[in-house]
Amino acid sequence: MSALLLIVVAYLLGSLSFAVIVSRAMGLPDPRSFGSGNPGATNVLRTGRKSAAVLTLLGDAFKGWLAVVLARALAPQFGLGEDVVLLAALAVFVGHLFPVFFRFQGGKGVATALGVLVGLSPWLGLACLATWLVTALLFRISSLSALTAAVLAPVYAALLTGWGKTTLAVLVIALLLVYRHKSNLVKLVTGQEARIGARK
Repeated sequence: MSALLLIVVAYLLGSLSFAVIVSRAMGLPDPRSFGSGNPGATNVLRTGRKSAAVLTLLGDAFKGWLAVVLARALAPQFGLGEDVVLLAALAVFVGHLFPVFFRFQGGKGVATALGVLVGLSPWLGLACLATWLVTALLFRISSLSALTAAVLAPVYAALLTGWGKTTLAVLVIALLLVYRHKSNLVKLVTGQEARIGARK
């Protein structure tokens, strides 16, 4: 039961959509109603309020990190191992994708995935962040940067931790992230994907 409780708390934490919360607090349009319709930092940026986009990014990343750190801190007290930490990592990410508080209409998970990866291993998170930044600087396309980092994340995890359960959890997160970007893949192929900072 204690393991289930940690997993449920992680999911509920992930269900806090900071794009919607920050937009409401700052009097901005619901990010699900314009642009890509995605409640994430990139779409919030299309309002022209960089501060709102930054707060969204930090909030979504922080909740991913917090869920992993809390699970790792509390698991030993309940006699639980690293497996429950990995399940909490998956739960907070799934919570962001399908938030119970927002009719299961969540974001694509880039910032939350980064927070989770940093929580699992700071070096893993930094490697993925560096990959995103380099790709973004070269191409200025957020989705391409996210997809590149997602594809390489399991490789980085394997190099850092070996082909174990952590790498498997990272692989599941990467596959879910790629799946959530399926519409972006079509736009990338057809050359219609918007660049970072562009308004729709």
